[in-house]
Amino acid sequence: MAATENLLRSAKTIAVVGLSSRRSRPSYGVSEYMQSQGYRIIPVNPNETQVLGENAYASLDEVPVHVDIVDIFRRSESVPAIVDAAIRIGARGVWMQEGVVHDEAAGKARAAGLEVVMDRCILKEHRKMLAR
Repeated sequence: MAATENLLRSAKTIAVVGLSSRRSRPSYGVSEYMQSQGYRIIPVNPNETQVLGENAYASLDEVPVHVDIVDIFRRSESVPAIVDAAIRIGARGVWMQEGVVHDEAAGKARAAGLEVVMDRCILKEHRKMLAR
């Protein structure tokens, strides 16, 4: 757990893959909370132009700033391509939200030096470890 806490403490920018502008979606509520805790949230969703006051990007490869954590709100079968992109852009960690599991992609990310959190909610973990 120490590595997860260190990742959350040192991260400044979180790219949220699958972030929706619909307030009823879990991705919106989680991202809104993380933004309120001081993180910069970068929406990655080809169907959005702006979410939570930040420009949205169609893919991780288009994000023009350094990303510390790639937070994944997509189905498990989408994870391998997202992990490949996270490795390409030099992210420090990949966070798969509750219900998102892909052991092979997680292994590839770890082999590339990324911290991996799987099947856990970043909001819940943040509240447990670091809530202000």
